[in-house]
Amino acid sequence: MNKKSYESTLLATAFPQQDPYGALSMPVYNTLAYEFDSASDMEAAFCGISSEHVYSRITNPTVEYLEERVRAITRSYRVTALNSGMAAISNIFIALAYNGCNIVTSKHLFGNTYSFFTNTLKWFGVEIRFCDITNPEDVCRLVDEKTCAVFLEIISNPQLEVADLRALGDILREKHLPLIADTTIIPFSVFRAGDFGVDIEVVASTKYISSGGGGLGGLIIDYGTFDWSYSEKLKDVAPQEPQKAFDIKLRKEIHRNMGAYMTPQVAYMQLLGLETMNVRYERQSRTCKELARKLSLLPQIKSVNYPGLQDNPYHEISKKQFGENPGAMLTFDLTDKEACFRLIDRVKLIRRATNLFDNKSLIIHPAGTIFGTFTPQQRAQMNVNDTTVRLSIGLESVHDLFSDIQQALSQ
Repeated sequence: MNKKSYESTLLATAFPQQDPYGALSMPVYNTLAYEFDSASDMEAAFCGISSEHVYSRITNPTVEYLEERVRAITRSYRVTALNSGMAAISNIFIALAYNGCNIVTSKHLFGNTYSFFTNTLKWFGVEIRFCDITNPEDVCRLVDEKTCAVFLEIISNPQLEVADLRALGDILREKHLPLIADTTIIPFSVFRAGDFGVDIEVVASTKYISSGGGGLGGLIIDYGTFDWSYSEKLKDVAPQEPQKAFDIKLRKEIHRNMGAYMTPQVAYMQLLGLETMNVRYERQSRTCKELARKLSLLPQIKSVNYPGLQDNPYHEISKKQFGENPGAMLTFDLTDKEACFRLIDRVKLIRRATNLFDNKSLIIHPAGTIFGTFTPQQRAQMNVNDTTVRLSIGLESVHDLFSDIQQALSQ
C-alpha cells in the first residue's frame, strides 16, 4: 500500500498493548498507580530503563494512545498531551527559557499567551522582544546569542495575521534557533508544520479535536529536527543525541514537576473527536469561507477579515501554506463597540460563548472579553479593536448562519 490517508493512518494506529477484550476504542484507564511483579521491575520503570507506567501524573495508557495517534498522523518524533493549550505553551518555555534569555515573537498573540510572556516569564528574568513576524528582516534584527526561541501563531487570533513559515524556518536554521508555532487554527490533518520548518508545534486540542467542546487539552509536538546543542539551557542534556534533548528535558523533568498531564477521561473523548476531526474541519472551513464572502456584501459590515478571501493581504501566503480554506474562524468590523454588542445580543442561532471550533458556531467581542483586562493602549498595539466581532464556525448551514447575522443587523 502507498502512503496512507490521514484517516487510514489514524484508524490503523495500534494500541500499545493488545486489549484483553478486543475493544475497538481505547479504554479509559482511570487509575493513578500501577502494580509491579517485583522490586527490580519497579526500579526499572521509575528509572526509565523500562517503559512501563508508574503513575498517571507522568504517563497513562489512554493518554499515551492519544499521543501515539497524533505522532503517527504528524510523523513527528514525540507528542506530549497536557491539560490545556496554555499548559503546553508554559511547559515548552519553562523547558527552554532561562534567566537572561529572550524570546522573539509577535504582538499579535492570544491574550493569555501574551500575558504569560509579558507578565509571568518577566519575573523569571526572560526578555520578550516583539517584532513584525511577517518581516523576516525584523526577526533577524532582534535575535541574538541569548535568544532561546522564536514563537508565533500560524494565523493569529484574532488579527488573522499570516507569516511566511518557510522563510522564517530558513533564517532560523542558519542562526541555529528553534521555530515554535501555535498551529491551533489549522488542524494537522491538512497542515504538517514540520514540512514548513517548525521544530515544535503546540496545539490546543480543546478546539478542533475535542469536537463538541467536551474537554480541555493541549499537545506539544516535537519533530526532533532541532540540534539542541545550540541551546544554552539544553546543550548538556543529551550531548550524544542533541535532537532528543528537548524531549528528555520536558518528559523527565518539566512535565513531571509541573503536573499538567492530560487526564485519561479527556484523552478518551479526544480520541473519539480525533476520528472525525478532518470531516468536521472540511465542512467548517468551507462554510467559513462562503460565509465570509456573503458577509462582505452586507452594507452594515465595514470589513470582513478571513485569509481565504482574495482581497485579504495574506491570501497568497495563506493559500500556499494552508490551502483554499484557511481555518474556521473569521472576524468582521462594525461601526463601533455598541453596534458589536447589539449584534451579539440579537443573534438567535449563534451562541454567545468563547472557545473555537466547537460543533456550534460561537460569537464573541474579543476586546471586551479575552482582551478585556488589557489597557486601551495595549489593545491598540496588538490591533485588537473595539469594532471587531469574532465568529467561530460550527456545523450549521451557511444559509442559517448568514440569515441569523442578517436579522441581527437589520433589527
